[in-house]
Amino acid sequence: MSLALNTESTSSDITTGAALKTAQLQKGQKAIEGEMAIKLIESANVEALAMPVGNVGQNINIKV
Repeated sequence: MSLALNTESTSSDITTGAALKTAQLQKGQKAIEGEMAIKLIESANVEALAMPVGNVGQNINIKV
């Protein structure tokens, strides 16, 4: 059995069990990376940040 695998970075012909297992692991890794990216984006919610107290960080001294 031959299965063609076309991804963004690779294009190969899968004919062995080892290559099929590698493709499955790669797919699983991509899914994990996608979940991590979604969690990172969700954690960057601006509304969840605490508002600054007082005038800390309001004045920036810059010398050129």
